[in-house]
This record gives sequence, structure tokens and C-alpha cells, in this order.
Amino acid sequence: MSRRHFVKHLAGASAMAGTAAMMGQSIRVQAEEMRKNQKSAILLWMGGGPSTIDIWDLKPGAATSGPFRPISTSGDMQICEHMPETAKQMHNLSIVRSMSTREADHNRGRYYMHTGFVPNPNIEHPGYGSVIAHELFEQRQDLAIPPFVSIGGASTGPGFLGMAWAPFSVTSNGRIRNLQMNLEERRLLQRMAALDVIESGFINRTRGSAASEHQKVLKKTLDLMTSEQMEAFKVDKEPEEIKEMYGTNNFGQGCLLARRLVEAQVPFIEVDLGGWDNHAGIFPTLADTKLPQLDKAMAALTADLEQRGLLENTAIIWMGEFGRTPRINAGAGRDHWARSWSCVVGGAGLKGGLAVGETSSDGLAVETEPYSSEDLMATVCRGLGISLETTYTSKNGRPMKIAAGGKVIRELIA
Repeated sequence: MSRRHFVKHLAGASAMAGTAAMMGQSIRVQAEEMRKNQKSAILLWMGGGPSTIDIWDLKPGAATSGPFRPISTSGDMQICEHMPETAKQMHNLSIVRSMSTREADHNRGRYYMHTGFVPNPNIEHPGYGSVIAHELFEQRQDLAIPPFVSIGGASTGPGFLGMAWAPFSVTSNGRIRNLQMNLEERRLLQRMAALDVIESGFINRTRGSAASEHQKVLKKTLDLMTSEQMEAFKVDKEPEEIKEMYGTNNFGQGCLLARRLVEAQVPFIEVDLGGWDNHAGIFPTLADTKLPQLDKAMAALTADLEQRGLLENTAIIWMGEFGRTPRINAGAGRDHWARSWSCVVGGAGLKGGLAVGETSSDGLAVETEPYSSEDLMATVCRGLGISLETTYTSKNGRPMKIAAGGKVIRELIA
């Protein structure tokens, strides 16, 4: 090769290197854009049945009203005075005030609000978390950590979708029990390989779905233990001012962990805040404990997602298994009530700042079109870009439409 020929090739290589650098930069930019465009959902689950008449749909002057005053918000509605930080974020969130459901028992209501179906002894329906994780997982095939994470409490299971879509439970600080094996990596891999051979033998002999499902779970567990994506669970790495912004209680840190998991591309996260079954002494409990915790964390989560450019692709859903009675009982509490209550949704392209539907002046009845668990989840699915024509087949061969065939709440669709 002559010197001139060599220099010519060197110049060409330099040009290619420049193009490669630009291409690499373009790939990084597109990867960041793809990350931002990937949809997720966060369910804030209020176990016990929150008194929505005292939080989102106050009735000042009515005999059923409690002592709390309504305050203005950044949206077109008023909410409870003990939710001042969330009031500043209501332009991002909407209240569905005309929820009317049929299950006022804790277990049945929990199942219904998580699945859209009433309990049936012949079939176990998948929870919405499993369904959404299943539908959105194709967007992120490189996700090594579970696609459905439940923080601070157990969620409803995957039903006939299988254990690969079961909720992965962690504490609010991201701690995962029984994950440390105290084995060097070589021995761990040897044991996993041996177990895989055994289970593959069971599967090949058509011994049912249990071995196959167990094999999938073990593979996901191994991926989890060895993945760099596990950093998402380390809430303690957040700056102190961010931890304080969310609140240092379990629910606040759980919401912070949810934000970190959205950044890690986890499709569905559920954060549990129990303690809403207030049959007696409801107003001091709400004013002193439950509402301050909820207000700080919910407002911080909404604002933080918006500031990071994630809210437009992340649905926030706030709900419990039902509401509580408009009438105050003899113990200064409220009892179970599913006939007229409220849920809150926002993000993922859903319209914010709205109060959808109305209840009567005393809160005893819905006066506009009633909405169900199925309708709420159909609306969330539409926001997440999930086709409402999606149909599953249960293990007994029955076709089941996603979101149980619910109708979209049109006021919330942009």
C-alpha cells in the first residue's frame, strides 16, 4: 500500500468515525426519547375504603357533611382543606365523582376494583396490574426486573395469565426479602442450571402448567439478582431533600420508589396506604394522620413526574375498594358505601383539572351517568394506548375482554 493510498483510507476511516459518533449520539437521544414514551401506570391503593365525601366531594351545609371545609384548587373543582399540596396539582388530575359500584364488602370490593369482575369460585381473574404489565411489556423486552411491583402491601394476583405476571412485593424502602443467597455466582449458576434441567423434564412430560410457571419465575428471579436495574429499588440513594419532599413515612417513600421504577421502565406499580376503614372517630384520623400523609406524597409524585417529563406517559390512579356512608354513625365514623363515591386519575394523556359526574347535595346518590371499575380501567387503558378490543381466553375457555368490556369516560379523553 502506497503512502497516498494509506492516507486516503485513513481520511475515509476518520469520516466514518465521525459518522459513527453522530450515529451513537443519535441512538442515545432516541433511546432517551423511547424511554420517555414508554407508558406506565401507578395505582395508589387506599385499603379499607376511604371517605371520599370528606376528601374529593365535600357537601358543605348538608346534614351528611363532616367538619372539613372545601378549598379551591389549580383545577376546576374544590377538595378538602387538608389536601393543600395536592390542590396545587389538580390541573394534572381529575376526580370521577360518580363512581357507583356494587361491592361493599372489603374482600369482594378489593377483588372487584382490582379486576372488574365479582369473585367467582370457578375462575380467578387477573388484576389490572397484571393485565397492564402484560400488555405494555412488549415495549421493553430488555426489562430484567419484574414488570409489576407492589409496594408496601400485597396486590391482586395474575389469575389465568400465569405467575410470570404476578405482583412482585417489596417494602417501601425497596427491600426484597429472601433474595440474598450467600452463594458465589459460579455455584448459584450451577444450581440454577441443574434445577432447570429437572423442571424441563417435568414440562416435557406434560405434567401441567405448574412446573412451567415455576421455571419462568425462577428465571426472572435469577435475572433480578444479577441485573444492574436493581439500582431502581435503592431509594436511600435519593437526595435528602427529595425524600423529604415525598414524606419520610412508608407511603411517601413508597411513592418515591414508584417514581424510580417508572424511570426504570416498570409498566405497573401499586403503592399501598391502608388504614381507611374508619367506622369510628374518622375525622381526627383523617385530619391528623391519613390526609397529611396522602397529601404530601401524592402531590410530590405528581409534581416530580411532571418535572421529569414522565407524567404525560404515566397514569396515576387513586382508589380504594369503595367509599364510606354519607351519614355519620353513632361512633362519629362512616361505614361501607359503594353506591356513590369518587376515584382520581391523571397523567398518560388523560385530561386533568376536571370533576366528572355529580352526586346529590347530601352525597347519597349519583345524579349523572354512573361509572364502574371497568369504566375507570377502560379509560386508563385508552390513555396507555392499550386496545380495548384485546381479548383473553381463560383456562376454562371463556373469552374475556380487557377491562371487562368497560366504557371509556369520554370527558377524560383528550
